[in-house]
Amino acid sequence: MTDQVLLSISGLQFMEDEGVEPVEVVTVADYYRKENSHYLIYDEVLEGIEGKIKNIIKVKGHVLEVTKKGLANVHMVFEENKKNVTYYTTPFGNLLIGLMATSVDVNENDKDINIQVAYQLEVNYEFLADCTITMNIKSKEAGDFSLQQ
Repeated sequence: MTDQVLLSISGLQFMEDEGVEPVEVVTVADYYRKENSHYLIYDEVLEGIEGKIKNIIKVKGHVLEVTKKGLANVHMVFEENKKNVTYYTTPFGNLLIGLMATSVDVNENDKDINIQVAYQLEVNYEFLADCTITMNIKSKEAGDFSLQQ
């Protein structure tokens, strides 16, 4: 895997009353591996707001950690069959969120890493949605990156 990778993150929120809400981000990220952990670092810009968010993603075994620093601040841990609670600080205020991952699947080879997470999202101890995150980390050397599936 190269130092720079193409990172695709897509997610779905299954809201009880509102149906499915898809979200997708594709960006270049810095990648490195240290002591059996994969690290991805990239900047995120919010539309209509000046500034940026530095994102650090750590994957080790079947645990996914997402840390955001800047305009938004949070350290989210997705660990299979374990509930993690954290504060999510945004430009609009703080949220207490709970993350209960029901599955964290990581598949890797020389050219890419695929991650799928299914979890329940709570805000202020109230169930909000069943969610999924799908990540594809692809070496720029792979040459077969496409925005269409």
